[in-house]
Amino acid sequence: MTTMRRLVLVLTVFALAGCSSQSTAVPQLGEVVSCDSISHVAGGTGLSMPCLDGKSTIAFTSLRGPLIVNVWGSWCASCKDELPILRSFYSKSKSTVPFLGVDVEEAKPSDGKDFVVSQGMTWPSLLDPDGRSRGFFGMGVPVTWFIDAQGVVVHKEIGTLASEQQLRDLTTKYLGITVG
Repeated sequence: MTTMRRLVLVLTVFALAGCSSQSTAVPQLGEVVSCDSISHVAGGTGLSMPCLDGKSTIAFTSLRGPLIVNVWGSWCASCKDELPILRSFYSKSKSTVPFLGVDVEEAKPSDGKDFVVSQGMTWPSLLDPDGRSRGFFGMGVPVTWFIDAQGVVVHKEIGTLASEQQLRDLTTKYLGITVG
């Protein structure tokens, strides 16, 4: 191997190693996190769901924003497809726009927990263990809701998010928050 080829090989290895270290802002492994950070008022009525961590329960009508709620299921291919968009956006927006997931229609709670970890989700999720949310959220996932400071659902985006830019635009339009 010539000296020039060795130099190119060494530089390529360093360049690739440098690229991989830059991706640490978006986690590769997730964790089941507490719902304590989610703003809500006491005494909400109607649909209540336990946090996926099993430590609290939140009534959906008690939620206060600004908040983005993404309804998903581990069995949903489209939900998995949009996760890179959600992970990247959340890594930039979590200090200004909290996220809350709602895990629906799981065969067992551990399916949702395993999905959260394997797919790099680091925001809290509620669990709909018995399908009660169908009447509230409607049929089909994924669905992304935008909730304002008064708890009003100001927009419901049905279907898979196409890009991070789309999510930024929706956040600006419906919550008045610009995420860079």
